[in-house]
Amino acid sequence: MRLTQPDFPTHIFRAYDIRGRLSDLRLSVVVAIARAFAIQLKQQQIDHIVLGYDARHDGKTYAVYIEHILTQASIKVTQLGCCSTPYMYFMAQQSTKMCSGIMLTASHNPKTDHGIKWLINKSPPTPTEIQHIAQLAKQQYLNHQSLPTVQLDRPVEIPSAQTYLDQLQGDIHLQRTLTVVVDGMHGAAGPYATAILHSLGCQVITLRCEANGDFPDHAPDPSKKQHLQQLCDAVKKHHADLGLALDGDGDRLVVIDENATMISPDQLMCVFAEMCLKQHPQHEIVFDVKCANVIEHVAHHYGGTATMLRTGSTFLRRYLAGNKHAVFGGEYAGHYVFNDGRGLGYDDGLYAGLRLMEYLTQQPDHALSALFLDYPQRCFTEDTYIATTDTTAIKLLELFKRRYNNTEAKLTEIDGIRLDFKQGFGVIRASNTGEFLTVRFDAINHAVLKDIKIAFSTVFLPEHPSISTQILNAH
Repeated sequence: MRLTQPDFPTHIFRAYDIRGRLSDLRLSVVVAIARAFAIQLKQQQIDHIVLGYDARHDGKTYAVYIEHILTQASIKVTQLGCCSTPYMYFMAQQSTKMCSGIMLTASHNPKTDHGIKWLINKSPPTPTEIQHIAQLAKQQYLNHQSLPTVQLDRPVEIPSAQTYLDQLQGDIHLQRTLTVVVDGMHGAAGPYATAILHSLGCQVITLRCEANGDFPDHAPDPSKKQHLQQLCDAVKKHHADLGLALDGDGDRLVVIDENATMISPDQLMCVFAEMCLKQHPQHEIVFDVKCANVIEHVAHHYGGTATMLRTGSTFLRRYLAGNKHAVFGGEYAGHYVFNDGRGLGYDDGLYAGLRLMEYLTQQPDHALSALFLDYPQRCFTEDTYIATTDTTAIKLLELFKRRYNNTEAKLTEIDGIRLDFKQGFGVIRASNTGEFLTVRFDAINHAVLKDIKIAFSTVFLPEHPSISTQILNAH
């Protein structure tokens, strides 16, 4: 039976990667995407890529099929095996003339999901380029009715990760010994974290640092406080200086201080901005629309400037790659990119954690919490997903813009709608990774936070009371 167009899941081709349920990103779809990659790579005269996959069970099988298809198109593939996304970026820069690679990962999503990230000539794909791959893949899906024959148990030679570890060790200089708890969340980055922390002379306590695609405890998402209980308990038990948590593919970081208190992404970005601007005054700091405006204040305090971007680590990396005046960029989701002449210009959760540790050891006898005394925890909600079952995110954003008329707030439309008030902000936007709206609120105290949530929820109350309630319940 010939396939029909609705069988192809175009919705999995999102703003900055491919991601969806395993039932959508099934083998036949992955094969079609691989054929689309082969066409695009040949068009750009790229004849060598690296290929990795995270801890998810289908990653190895998918990688074998992708390698087979690309090899048939005369494109050399260096298999990296189970690895982190930052390691794939590193190996793409080290191993291929055109700095290109493909990573099979759904990042922090649960085991029921899968996805693909890629790098072509050092650059992540734009939304337009992702849609071009979607069109090519759809054509291939409809034109090819059978899967190629591959040898799934063929032995594969995997290159050593020592060059990557040597790069990290050569970059980071700790001035005193630290006790560190690292939680790999059963993702792909745990082994690298364990190895480099030992090499740097740290006292290391490891949690869930073995890759396990079952993710037996929960999704590999360290941004959720409830996922950090083991890490917090271990920091207190071992009297550690800090705890580091990495997501499923290792490009996100969450930090716990010596008191087992979670450091917010906004606080981390303030310290990273301080670090970089002290060394590079009058330079630029970049942050996404979900971040608190305190980061802009810190940039100005240290003689720099600040620029707000739309959410998406690929947009952040592209901006930094084309702007050497910008020395650091971060996202509320936990992506941090150093562009200060150190690091390699991409988001590596492990590297960001090491830079923080280095800065900590440069402050004699300081505990980690002391670095954040100038940046106290604010009242805020986590990034909250709002279901849009009865309409679309775009229509809801249009409704919000029409209905909201508070002239006291500064309106920004870089990505969705952000309103900045004197003592806080709120942002509502279409999710890049699912069929949802996302909202986030931040304020100087709980009373102001509640007022901002009410201001947003009231707009939807007449026509969409469920959405209004979900916004009020954001926490």
